[in-house]
Amino acid sequence: MKVNKFGIIGCGMISRFHARAIKSLGAELVACYDQFPAAAERLASEFGCKAYQDFKEFLADPDIQIVTIGTPSGAHLDPAVECAQAGKHVIVEKPLEVTVARCDEIIDACNKAGVTLSTVFPSRFHQSSKQLKKAIESGRFGKLTLGDAIVKWYRTQQYYDSGVWRGTWKLDGGGALMNQAIHSVDLLVWLMGDVAEVAALTGLVAHENIEVEDVAIASLRFKNGALGLLEATTAAYPGYLKRIETSGTMGSAVIEEEDIIKWDFAESREEDAAIRESMASRLSGGGGAADPSAINFEAHARQFADVLDAIENGRKPAIDGYEGRKSVEVICAVYESAKKGAVVKL
Repeated sequence: MKVNKFGIIGCGMISRFHARAIKSLGAELVACYDQFPAAAERLASEFGCKAYQDFKEFLADPDIQIVTIGTPSGAHLDPAVECAQAGKHVIVEKPLEVTVARCDEIIDACNKAGVTLSTVFPSRFHQSSKQLKKAIESGRFGKLTLGDAIVKWYRTQQYYDSGVWRGTWKLDGGGALMNQAIHSVDLLVWLMGDVAEVAALTGLVAHENIEVEDVAIASLRFKNGALGLLEATTAAYPGYLKRIETSGTMGSAVIEEEDIIKWDFAESREEDAAIRESMASRLSGGGGAADPSAINFEAHARQFADVLDAIENGRKPAIDGYEGRKSVEVICAVYESAKKGAVVKL
C-alpha cells in the first residue's frame, strides 16, 4: 500500500513548513492536532485538512499513515511513542528528544511497532552538504584533521518571552546548542565522523528569565583522531550565516549556510569547475540567523520524499532515529562537560 497520507502533531510555526513540504510532494495532509484547539483550527483552515481536538481520535483516524511531530522539543516522546503504537510511521522535528534516554525510548517504540522513524535534519539534503560528504568519502581531503561548526545567531528577548517552553531545560532541552546549532552539530558529525570526547564552556550572557545557555563553545576529539570546535550563540547581533569548515591533509572546504564558499584540494578534478561556478552565484538567504521563520521548506520536502521512498522500498531512511540520536548525545555531553568542568567521553 502506498504511504502518502500525513497527519501533523503540533501546529506552531514549524508545522507550516511541514505542511508546505507535504503538499509540494503531491502527498495528502489528512489531519492535524494541537493541545491548543485554536492552533489546529488555524492550520486546518490554511491547508485544508481536518483539525482534531482529541488526540486519541487523531490516532484512530485510519487515513493517517505517517505523522510529523513539531511539538516543543521535550514533548516529542509521548506523541512519537503513541503514534508508533498506533501503527503510524513517525517523522520527528529536531531534536529527536532532549536526552539520549528519551531518544532511545522513541527508537525502541518504533522498532517494536515495525514503523519507520526519521529525525528532521534538512541541512543534510542541501546540494552543498551532499557535495562535501561525497568529497570526504572519496578521499579528497586525505586524512581529516579539523572540523568546525560556527553558529553566531541572534534572538531577541521577545523570542524567549514568546513561549513559556522556550529557554527551559524540560521542554527546550537547552539553548543555543540544542535549539539552534543542533543542525550544524548534526552536519559536523555526519561529515567528520562520531565524537569520542568533548570539553566545553557555556554561559547565559545576554538574555534574562531563561534557564539555558545563549553562548557555548566546545572542543571535540573525533574517533578518527581529528579535532573540532563548536561555537554557538543566540547573542551575536545581527546574526551571521552558519558555517561548517572541514580540513584535511589534502584539502579544505567551507560551507556558509547552503553555499560552498571555499573549495581547495591538492588534486583538482573536473567537477571542481562547476562547484566554483556555483560559488560565484551564491543564493543563500538569512537562514534563520536572526529570524527563525526565515527558512524555506524545500529541504524538508527532500527529506520527507526520502522517508516515503524508504517506506515503499523497505529500507532505512537517510536520517533514522539512530542518526538523530547522535547530535543529542554530543550536545548533552557538552552540557555535562560545562557543568563538571571536565572532559566527557561519549
